[in-house]
Amino acid sequence: MAVRRPRNTPTFASLGLPDPLVSALAARGVTTPFPIQAATLPDALAGRDVLGRGRTGSGKTYAFGLPLLARLAAHPAPRRPGRPRALILAPTRELAAQIEASISPLAAALSLRTLTVFGGVSAGPQVAGLRAGVDVLIACPGRLLDHLQNGHANLGAVEVTVLDEADHMADLGFLPAVRKLLDQTPRRGQRLLFSATLDAGVDVLVRRYLTNPVTHSVDTAAAPISVPHHMLHIERQDRLAVLVELAAAPGRTLVFARTKRRARLLTRQLVEAGVPATELHGDLAQGARSRNLTAFAEGSATTLVATDIAARGIHVDDVALVVHADPPAEFKAYLHRSGRTARAGATGTVVTLMTGDQVDGVRHLARQAGIAPTTTRLRPGHPLLGEIAPGPRTLVAPPPAGEQKRATRRGGPHASATVPRGQAVSRAGGGGRHAATPTARRSSGAAEFSAGSRVGRSRRSR
Repeated sequence: MAVRRPRNTPTFASLGLPDPLVSALAARGVTTPFPIQAATLPDALAGRDVLGRGRTGSGKTYAFGLPLLARLAAHPAPRRPGRPRALILAPTRELAAQIEASISPLAAALSLRTLTVFGGVSAGPQVAGLRAGVDVLIACPGRLLDHLQNGHANLGAVEVTVLDEADHMADLGFLPAVRKLLDQTPRRGQRLLFSATLDAGVDVLVRRYLTNPVTHSVDTAAAPISVPHHMLHIERQDRLAVLVELAAAPGRTLVFARTKRRARLLTRQLVEAGVPATELHGDLAQGARSRNLTAFAEGSATTLVATDIAARGIHVDDVALVVHADPPAEFKAYLHRSGRTARAGATGTVVTLMTGDQVDGVRHLARQAGIAPTTTRLRPGHPLLGEIAPGPRTLVAPPPAGEQKRATRRGGPHASATVPRGQAVSRAGGGGRHAATPTARRSSGAAEFSAGSRVGRSRRSR
């Protein structure tokens, strides 16, 4: 049966994308361009330099990946050791890996080879991949500079250069490395720069490296995110109980913490309370970071507790709830964190937990972000929590302390057997006010925690 499209809705074919790529996208269930793709593809396919501005989750990977692949496929060339034909620079390892996961199947359909290069892992396989020849190199700046300085890579044959999340590159202090890399790419090459904002550092890159660029702005970071935003005014001692009540609902929950130490602490507290949780932050080795992110994406861990390392470029389907357990310091971080939900047309909800001393700062942050949140003062067991995160609450038995520590080091989820709904999670010495006990009562379709309960604060947190 033919698919009916609204009038004037562009297709990838009508935007000029070659048939092999259109077919490869269709095979992956991608048939309708996102606005940022529809806006930028004609100019990028025509060989123009493009500055694309759109918030995270707006579909930028295909916006630069598709014209890049189309250009390389239209002009085949033999692979040469260490000399990629296209370069994509990304600020974080996770983003680089996700870009590769998105475009490598499309590249393979065109007989093009991709390679990802970043730190935190052995350089040996990367050196071997470069030596074997690669068409598209996806890299973080630091490790790529190492390969260039050691003679394993040369950027003199790059035809297309992409900077993804350029503003995040600036925030992380990568611009000097980015400039060194761009200086080694041919001036005649095409350059595509994508950024959620155009700050001073990014503007320097645009003026120095892009030639008469065409600018397209779609869903810029200053625009409100069209999902429900809730600011929950809580007592400090209720923070964990409210967080458990939200995270124990069905669906994936992404919790943001202010520091690496806070992320570790909250993860352990959630696991002890019965929430299958794992963590993502800069203190983890790359292997553990990858395993933990996979556990969250595949569902063995339903909650991911992360620092702002996960606020940009990390894509996991169907994140139902983003919780700012620690409010961010500035509005751009709020928008990028919140952009982890309601991606690619899906729905989601954003919650900020704030104590009395944080109320003024969070309200100021909301005004800067351009959102109009619903603010509610509540305690654990409040009916609104069942409306924000509907469905029955499910807790699991936490693993022994030693096993939990080993799981943290090696990566992956920290939880084990499921506990039947309506039963308490028991642990030695864990009765009374430290038991996580959902009542049998249902409200708004959700199991509620008793308003007087407190959940699993560890000895260290007391």
